[in-house]
Amino acid sequence: MEFDAHDPPAYSDIHHHDPPHYHEPAMHCEPPPYCEHEDAPHHHNVPHYPEPIPHNVYEASPESSPQYVPEVPSRSVAAHKNGALCNARSRKISRISAALCVLIAAIIIIAVLSWHFGTATKCQASCGSSSNCVLVSQWCDGVKHCPNGEDESSCLRMYGPNFQLQAYSASKATWLPVCADNWGDSIGRTACQDIGYSSSSYIKSNAVTAPASDGYVRLNNYAGTGNIFASLNYSSTCSSGLVVSLKCIDCGLSTYGESRIVGGSSASIGDWPWQVNLQYDDTNLCGGSVIAANWIVTAAHCVQGDTSSPSLWKAFIGKIKMPSYYDSSAYSVDRIIVHPDYSSQTNSNDIALMKLKTSIAFSSISRPVCLPNYGMQWEEGQPCYISGWGTTSQKGSISSVLKYAMVPLISPTTCNQTIMYNGAITSSMICAGYPKGGVDSCQGDSGGPLVTKTNSLWWLVGDTSWGDGCANVYRPGVYGNMTVFLQWIYLQMQMYS
Repeated sequence: MEFDAHDPPAYSDIHHHDPPHYHEPAMHCEPPPYCEHEDAPHHHNVPHYPEPIPHNVYEASPESSPQYVPEVPSRSVAAHKNGALCNARSRKISRISAALCVLIAAIIIIAVLSWHFGTATKCQASCGSSSNCVLVSQWCDGVKHCPNGEDESSCLRMYGPNFQLQAYSASKATWLPVCADNWGDSIGRTACQDIGYSSSSYIKSNAVTAPASDGYVRLNNYAGTGNIFASLNYSSTCSSGLVVSLKCIDCGLSTYGESRIVGGSSASIGDWPWQVNLQYDDTNLCGGSVIAANWIVTAAHCVQGDTSSPSLWKAFIGKIKMPSYYDSSAYSVDRIIVHPDYSSQTNSNDIALMKLKTSIAFSSISRPVCLPNYGMQWEEGQPCYISGWGTTSQKGSISSVLKYAMVPLISPTTCNQTIMYNGAITSSMICAGYPKGGVDSCQGDSGGPLVTKTNSLWWLVGDTSWGDGCANVYRPGVYGNMTVFLQWIYLQMQMYS
């Protein structure tokens, strides 16, 4: 993590600095995503995209000239009477043949369209792991129709900062709030398991005022075991006027004090209790974030190639000073799961999950950060925090203590401007930092957290992914966009828990 030698700018200063002159040419520099370090894994260069080929958007098509067939006056010539009759018959046959061809073509087109739309109706939802398709009405109906049960794997979700529980209604083809009628903690615990959490981490179910909705999903005749979705049915009303708020894990709590000065400060114990130090074969390489007792989020580029063996990775949680690889408090890694669409060329989908062999014992110094719920949106300029043991200057040495700093979010539109990353920011990425540089993540911070505080809880906005150097002007840090990865994360937690 790199910081200016001087005090970093206060957050309020962000709104007063002169805007960048976008007519200025972008700097030419070709370092890897973060500064090189002898112990660091190989990273990717900033992706370069070819310049667009100039062309006329509204290219004028050549004017069509009318074609005229000269009229030849018809004359009755006795000598050619029979020939004219033959020609008339030939023309009649030609017209009949043409009509038949048009009719046959129309029949073929209708048949093809009927087959296409008939198939589309039958196959409106594709099973992710196979070519199988199921009816939309079979999606989230409580019965597994896909070979690996994908049609029943993402039917419940938490929505918004208040953890409102929603269920997918196949009959209405939309997400609806779950009515609190007939709901209880035993059912809530099962719902959390269906989402992907362990039953042991369950906190509670609350009944909160129902929002305006076109309908609800209501629990009916649940036996108390198994998938609850088969007992959830659409209802136009909710008699209690209350819906379920579901807390599956005690997340997002910290002892961090808002009054502290940010921008290169050393962390105190309990400030960032989800922070993970990841070491590979006695070398500090990356960071990570605790999201559940057995699960860590990190970057895909941290665990590729020579660093892909789970047995050589060790995870440390609740540490401020850089731990020793041989420290007995280390957690061993059981499994590494890299996002299937990760690209080392564009850095898209730069996320991986680590499953630990043993569960983390949660306390005030080691606890999970909250994954963002569906529907949560981050605004440009929103203050976020980065933390890690990465280098404190470009080509510098690894920090011996955990550092943190505040960085504001930058919109994709701004970050994709020519003077910044010139179109390299995809939907799976999010930018944070200062246009004038000075505060940034750096080598060794990869995979570590980018977090923000909303509704008194800390949420994981992203995982540290890449950048052009460290803290350079117009080169903010780039992070994996966690809201894009939610469904994938929960699916892995379901499959391997």
